[in-house]
Amino acid sequence: MGRSRQFRHGLVLSGLLMLGGCMVGPDFERPDAPVLDSWSSGANLPIDSRTGFTSRSANSVPWWHVFRDETLNSLIAEAYRQNIGLQAAGVRVYQARAQLGIAGGNLFPQVQQANVSSRTTRFSTKDPFISDLERVGLVDNQFTDVSAGFDAGWEIDLWGKIRRNIQSADADLKARLASYDDALVTLTGDIAAVYVTIRELQQLIATVRRNAVLQKKSLDLTQLRLENGTATRLAVNEATVLYNNTLASIPNYEAKLAQAYNALSLLLSEPPGGVKSRLGSRSSFPRVPAEVAIGVPADMLRRRPDIRSAEYRAAARSAQIGVARADLFPAFSISGAIGVRADDFTNLFGNGTAAGFINPGFSWNFLNYGRIQNNVRVQDAKFQEALLNYERTVLAAYAEVENGLTGFLRSKQEAVYLRRSVTAARNAVSEVDAQFEDGTAPYNRVVQSQRQQLVAEERLIAAQADVLTNLIAVYKGLGGGWMPENVDGLISEKTRQQMTERSGWGLLLEKPVEDQGKS
Repeated sequence: MGRSRQFRHGLVLSGLLMLGGCMVGPDFERPDAPVLDSWSSGANLPIDSRTGFTSRSANSVPWWHVFRDETLNSLIAEAYRQNIGLQAAGVRVYQARAQLGIAGGNLFPQVQQANVSSRTTRFSTKDPFISDLERVGLVDNQFTDVSAGFDAGWEIDLWGKIRRNIQSADADLKARLASYDDALVTLTGDIAAVYVTIRELQQLIATVRRNAVLQKKSLDLTQLRLENGTATRLAVNEATVLYNNTLASIPNYEAKLAQAYNALSLLLSEPPGGVKSRLGSRSSFPRVPAEVAIGVPADMLRRRPDIRSAEYRAAARSAQIGVARADLFPAFSISGAIGVRADDFTNLFGNGTAAGFINPGFSWNFLNYGRIQNNVRVQDAKFQEALLNYERTVLAAYAEVENGLTGFLRSKQEAVYLRRSVTAARNAVSEVDAQFEDGTAPYNRVVQSQRQQLVAEERLIAAQADVLTNLIAVYKGLGGGWMPENVDGLISEKTRQQMTERSGWGLLLEKPVEDQGKS
């Protein structure tokens, strides 16, 4: 009983030493980010109601809902459920969570060896001496020895090495969570951009076919006039060139459209072929909102998950400096063993069967100071690299938003001019057709006006698509505009079931993981 009490006292003492010990190494503080007071807009246009932007903070509506396109909403929701890349990002979160559990377990005693044994010794009955003792009841010809116990060791975290490692693992978990959110932002932006490309190509194909019908009508009329002697062979040839050049652009657009369908299928993580029927033939663009709330640059720093991830990775590297520096100091540990022993299993846990011991330990790698100090320097350099990467991430984020703002504003201006151009081109075609039928205009004027109409309509469609894709880039640059809708548990039910059946994850997969860095 005295040894058992001594063992308990040793555990209490070591726990007090661990809790009262200091933690070597720097305490992490959020890095200073480059400051941008307001969006300057590289387009040299004011960010106000005249350009469709407002600096007020957005509400918590998913940004893609502002387009009021139910097909786009359903595609994004479907991708959230089944995109393989997103599933992989979720698995990496749970990997980091399990790694945090490993780091935290080092705070407690570690069993080094456990054993249960039973040994039976039998004496030979052929020995006359043993035979005589057994006959008079002084000894049995066999006896049993049963024992059970374990050896354990406990490193006292006097310098905070284990706690710093826990800090590092916790920061890494938060970084993985932020990376998951970044994957959501990227996936959402990619789906929206591909969807706009599909609608653009559908409109281009429809426009080319519509123009081809008009050009075929002009070609047929010119051939009829050639037969009647009122048109020249040159006019027929010019009409034939224009008509076939227009038809020749359709296969190229159709090939690009098929590739866009396949790209969308890949984002949905499904085999090619099923997307086309779901999107249908309706080719109108999503609606551009009249006003876009972009907030201020400080909002972006809180929203963008890649910035949060860079911050957490810097925190993880900072904690590793303390882990490395703790090796410069002596390490204290407690080891011991406890067990029970008896002559039968039924008596194994009776009074007087317990035994144990406890030993303090001490080690100090003072002869390896050069190697340890260089390892501290390695971790410090990695931390400095992480700080610089954080700063670069912030600067890249500013540039991404500014590029999106510039593209959106300039493409809106371009679309305004091209709408006027399309209107004028269509009027010109009508006037030239009437003059040609009256014989007051040569056919080359008809060819020229029809070609200009097709070019103007194609450019307008491209500009309208650019307005949308640049607006998507703005939302993406702002970190999704708002925090994206997270998926409970981060992985699909199928993935969760597979991992549970293989390794018994238990509550680690049942409880949704929350990113504490969200605001």
